[in-house]
Amino acid sequence: MKFSASNLNKFLFFKLPSAYFCGVRVKQIEDATCVVEVKHRWINQNPFNSMYFAVQAMAAELSTGALVMNHIQNSGKKISMLVANNKSNFSKKATGRITFVCADGLLAAKTIQEAVETGEGQTFWMKSIGTNEKGEQVSEMNFEWSVRTKLS
Repeated sequence: MKFSASNLNKFLFFKLPSAYFCGVRVKQIEDATCVVEVKHRWINQNPFNSMYFAVQAMAAELSTGALVMNHIQNSGKKISMLVANNKSNFSKKATGRITFVCADGLLAAKTIQEAVETGEGQTFWMKSIGTNEKGEQVSEMNFEWSVRTKLS
């Protein structure tokens, strides 16, 4: 699969339907950054009139995971990936359109290259920042990814 926003959104529909139906969409992906958006609406709300934290986590994780998937594909190797840990901080109610940006793609590429060269599993943290339409930060999510080469 060629990594594009359109193809990743198709992937969501078939492989992560809960994220797709909650409105999570990839808007842009490049080597270093990935941008994912989700709009607060009835299907993804919490009882407090804002976006449910798990929907924010789906969008934030996708912004990091899409970069990892992209660099794994670019490596041409069979590599497994898994979220080992995550940390979240919520600083403001998430209402309206929330944009998650991860700019750690080059870190993912470097770590995947290390896994290929050493044959050993590697872990690394990637950060995604969620902001509202006013540019105010509503959440920060960090995901620890584990990658390792698969035996042929």
